[in-house]
Amino acid sequence: MPRVKQICCIGAGYVGGPTCAVIALKCPHIRVTIVDLNQARIDAWNSPDFNLPIYEPGLEDVVRKARGRNLFFSTDVDKGIRDADLIFVSVNTPTKKSGVGAGFAADLNYVELATRRIAATATSSKIVVEKSTVPCRTAESMRTILDANSKPNARFDILSNPEFLAEGTAIDDLFAPDRVLIGSLQTQEGKEACAALSEVYQNWVPKERILTVGLWSSELSKLAANAMLAQRISSINALSAICEATGANIAEVAHSIGQDSRIGPKFLRASVGFGGSCFQKDILNLVYLSESLNLKEVAEYWKQVVTMNEYQKRRFSKRVVDTLFNTITGKRIAVLGFAFKADTGDTRESAAITLIRDFQQERALVNIYDPQVEPNQIWTDLTEASPLVPLATIQRQVFICSSALEACKNAEAVIIATEWAEFKTIDWEAVYAGMNKPAFVFDGRLLVDADKLRSIGFNVTVIGRGERL
Repeated sequence: MPRVKQICCIGAGYVGGPTCAVIALKCPHIRVTIVDLNQARIDAWNSPDFNLPIYEPGLEDVVRKARGRNLFFSTDVDKGIRDADLIFVSVNTPTKKSGVGAGFAADLNYVELATRRIAATATSSKIVVEKSTVPCRTAESMRTILDANSKPNARFDILSNPEFLAEGTAIDDLFAPDRVLIGSLQTQEGKEACAALSEVYQNWVPKERILTVGLWSSELSKLAANAMLAQRISSINALSAICEATGANIAEVAHSIGQDSRIGPKFLRASVGFGGSCFQKDILNLVYLSESLNLKEVAEYWKQVVTMNEYQKRRFSKRVVDTLFNTITGKRIAVLGFAFKADTGDTRESAAITLIRDFQQERALVNIYDPQVEPNQIWTDLTEASPLVPLATIQRQVFICSSALEACKNAEAVIIATEWAEFKTIDWEAVYAGMNKPAFVFDGRLLVDADKLRSIGFNVTVIGRGERL
């Protein structure tokens, strides 16, 4: 019989929800309960019409098949902890906004609260699994808390099991992962706990793709993977600036580079900048770790990846202003896309937030359309981006639209900020007819056919593509 019969996941967000839903689907013999203190979020997971709190292609189908069978969502955190053999800690770990390490270090407040809750509630031994992205040696802190507060006859083994999901393809990534990484202490107990979690994944993941490593190596591997991927994006974005200045085409340059088998084609697509919950946060975490270890040059190296990403956003918004005759005051700008990438409703660190803030500061009027992001999320993000500006003031400049055509009506310029597939098939002739002239399109995602749009009458600027011949 499998050693793990019941799993509890603390945290019903972008990692815990999809991950444990897939575990439930693939392991019908295991009862999986996802718990969260946010009643509204749990209600959404339990909604009769499956109006889930997270948009991810394929997720609804997974939840429909498993919910009520062996997948459950609840706000009863204590019961989830007591009943489980294995507990995933999948809470948010944002970058600290104040105190020591502000702007770089991860805020582990939620991890600590979850760990203390486990220690206070558990009456039997548990395997506790770090699923959140955490700094190196967080497991050591968790173990200290658990050992100091545990009840008699309750012992804890801690594992690191970082996620390597890409939002928009998370379900496919979970169904057929490149690898599953499990880190444990190299003690007999640690290895047995590792084997128990490995056994869960082996229900659908080939054994050779399950990598078992030391606890600290696993924690660092997550930060390292995201840092390396972000580094590639910043590198190609740096080259896109050179392309624009020289007349080169970044798509052609990237294709040429990607043909080198030592490099490969992935993550060489220039854009207005990377976003999401992981890349910037994990790099800043790596910077803080390097500085803490007195590795100044290492810290500066990784910091430059983030600096380049911020430069790319500023450079793009400045190009919009420069092209529109050095002023956008009172002009209407349509921003298509608010999520940080297509096929997700996640807006964390989205390039669109920075662009819109810049346009607000230039006193432009901004129309926003995104097919998945809820209006409340947009207002929250824009308020956080401009904390000194009242929401009422922002809403006099910014308008949320229900379609791309509505957003573009009477606009001077269209900004493609997210690579949603529907933006490829917009009726651009209708868009052009409804815009003020001259009409401009700024493609920040290498999405549209620039020559076709020019034939309609648009002035088109494509990131990473110079106009010089």
